[in-house]
Amino acid sequence: MSDISIILKYFPNITTTQHEQFSKLQSLYEEWNAQINVISRKDIDLLYERHVLHSLGIAKVMQFNPKTNVMDVGCGGGFPGIPLAILFPECNFYLVDSIGKKIKVVNEIAQALGLKNVRAEHKRAEEVKEKFEFVVSRAVTEFPTFYRWVQNKISKTQFNNLPNGILYLKGGDLTEEMKDFEKRITYYNLHYYFTEEFFETKKVVFLPMN
Repeated sequence: MSDISIILKYFPNITTTQHEQFSKLQSLYEEWNAQINVISRKDIDLLYERHVLHSLGIAKVMQFNPKTNVMDVGCGGGFPGIPLAILFPECNFYLVDSIGKKIKVVNEIAQALGLKNVRAEHKRAEEVKEKFEFVVSRAVTEFPTFYRWVQNKISKTQFNNLPNGILYLKGGDLTEEMKDFEKRITYYNLHYYFTEEFFETKKVVFLPMN
């Protein structure tokens, strides 16, 4: 199941607008991927499972309240930021990547989808001066490095069910990588939410930054 039906399987209550936006992702990414390679060739046919649904794993852990500000660091072609922006239209998403051509794809896709809640910039996380309730990412680097990039980007203003912090999509054995954070982090195993084999070792790592 590698079309929008896999999204509807786990998010059956999306609106008509969200359905239309999710439906457009395949053709948009195929079109842009032919020009600028942002998704591996073998994965483009599995876009909805391995990229869109994987990104939405964060939404199984965290239902962002309206007006929440979220930064996606190292967003690549727009994951997890674009799918989350579709699902949470009343939240603000700021996507950054150090590779300019990837940000071009993100901006074009956000515009094609009519996403008014997405900003994307060619920028390194360390250069960002703003504060956000949450920082999200998908395995952009080793977690200790990522933490150093974003530790000063978290707002003190709390109005969500989880404390402000980092929501990080990662797979595999994280024991060594997370050893310095083990007393503070919570793991959410995505195979509890999604039955597809791809999610067997995938997790959302949550680090509150009070």
